[in-house]
Amino acid sequence: MTWMDTVRAPGRGGPLTDALRALWSPQSWRATLHVLLGAPLGVGAGAVIAGLVLVWAAAVWSLAEGPTGARWLAVLYVVVAVSGPVALPWCVQAFGAVQRARFRSVLGIELAAPSPVAGGGPLRLVRPWRAPTTWRQLGYHLLALVVGLVGGGLVAICWSAVVLAPWYADGLWSGAQRPGVGLGVTVLTLALLPAAPWVARGLARIDEAAARALLGPSRGEELALRVESLARSRAEIVAATDAERRRIERDLHDGTQRRLVALAMHLGMARAGLTDAPEPVRQVIAQAHDEATEALRELRQLVRGLHPAVLDDRGLDAALSGIACTAPLPVALRVDMATRCSPSVEAVAYFVVSEALTNVAKHANASHAEVTVERTGDRLRVVVADDGRGGATLDPTAAPPADGGGTGLRGLAQRAAAVDGTLTVDSPPGGPTAITVELPCGS
Repeated sequence: MTWMDTVRAPGRGGPLTDALRALWSPQSWRATLHVLLGAPLGVGAGAVIAGLVLVWAAAVWSLAEGPTGARWLAVLYVVVAVSGPVALPWCVQAFGAVQRARFRSVLGIELAAPSPVAGGGPLRLVRPWRAPTTWRQLGYHLLALVVGLVGGGLVAICWSAVVLAPWYADGLWSGAQRPGVGLGVTVLTLALLPAAPWVARGLARIDEAAARALLGPSRGEELALRVESLARSRAEIVAATDAERRRIERDLHDGTQRRLVALAMHLGMARAGLTDAPEPVRQVIAQAHDEATEALRELRQLVRGLHPAVLDDRGLDAALSGIACTAPLPVALRVDMATRCSPSVEAVAYFVVSEALTNVAKHANASHAEVTVERTGDRLRVVVADDGRGGATLDPTAAPPADGGGTGLRGLAQRAAAVDGTLTVDSPPGGPTAITVELPCGS
């Protein structure tokens, strides 16, 4: 429940009970303290900003008219004229941080700070003037100057009714005041006290609404920060998934695969040595040896499918060369990479080529394929082409081929999109087919 929810929570016992309860409610006192603190902060920020503007304007005016008097005055005018545009945004941001601290400490409202102004170079000191956040915070300080004076004074008068009412009543009974005026002022003053909590709460709500709109990031900036956070989280998930694949591949290679190799070797030795054993025993040993060999072959394929060790040891060129050599059709491979990409990007490129060649062998009815990998700047471009029958598509609404081909292309597109890459398919009916993947090398 936020501070606004506690303010809006209705009481029980009727309007009179609610009005009396509000006089000592913690929310009322927090709102009162917030408004009263806002008055000197608003006046102070407005005075400092106005003072800087006036001093800077006076320095510029003096330089324009031509400085008179001592030479050091001209130097002072130049320093003020140059430093003024730099100091003013800094003061605006500093007072904005103080105001956000007031909301956080008094009302418990956390207002996100606007994003820092990006960019460098010689103009980085005056670059904040081009940022909308600077102008929004400046607008809040100008608004806080007015609201602070009016609101702070109004709240102080309302809560001072408990002191002002007896003073007016004393003047009324002593005859120092006219009865009509004194009675009216006394009644009005007593009516201000029950209204004080609601005035403070209302002003605090107005101040909160203005602060959310002007002191924090805009809606567009919040969306940009959210997109950046999601992109960073996705990159971390991809990296964690790739690391988990590596761990599983290493565990299978160092543990289960070695045990299966030892088992197959022992069964092979038994199969070769027990030639004088009964025929049923030799058949069982031979069958067990064949099963162990087949299980070892499938496990090796599974390990290569998880994450090939050669990809880490020797790079993408060597890993793709292994795929091309074991492919069931001739594959021409060309890799042009001066420097390696990140491990997650290389893993995506490897699996895209592997899956694409598998689809070509199963569904394309092609006689040969070509794989081209080249890095241009910070982009890695992978093209897998074949001379098959074509007809492959990424359209999810298109009817899949009768043999089930083409359904893996959407999975490849998802793999590429996981690292901010793109996948396009050019496959007219009758062929040829070209699958192009572009990946950012720095992901």
